[in-house]
Amino acid sequence: MGNLHDKKVIIVEGLSDKLHVQKIIREEIDIICTHGTFGVEKFDEMLYEYDLDYRDVYIFVDADESGIKLRRQLTVELPNAIQMYIPEEYQQVELTPENIIANELVKHNFQIDPFYLM
Repeated sequence: MGNLHDKKVIIVEGLSDKLHVQKIIREEIDIICTHGTFGVEKFDEMLYEYDLDYRDVYIFVDADESGIKLRRQLTVELPNAIQMYIPEEYQQVELTPENIIANELVKHNFQIDPFYLM
């Protein structure tokens, strides 16, 4: 295993988003749930616990109003984070078909279970 800094981090909103993404990925990464809320204290905890300043961080949140607001806040705090998106018609990561999630992950060089590309 590599060290912590070699491991990518995906930030999602909720546990169901995390589980949806987790089942598709075939590499060791950290998936952090914000649970839709975002405060300075909570962010400082995440920054410290996951050492976010020194890792590849991906923001993968819903395409609804709260997701857009969260993406904006996270982008201010993590300007080097890489943005990942779902098509607007699905609104939520957890409701997006697995093949669409898989394609977005592949686009960003994640190792995935090829089953989900079908």
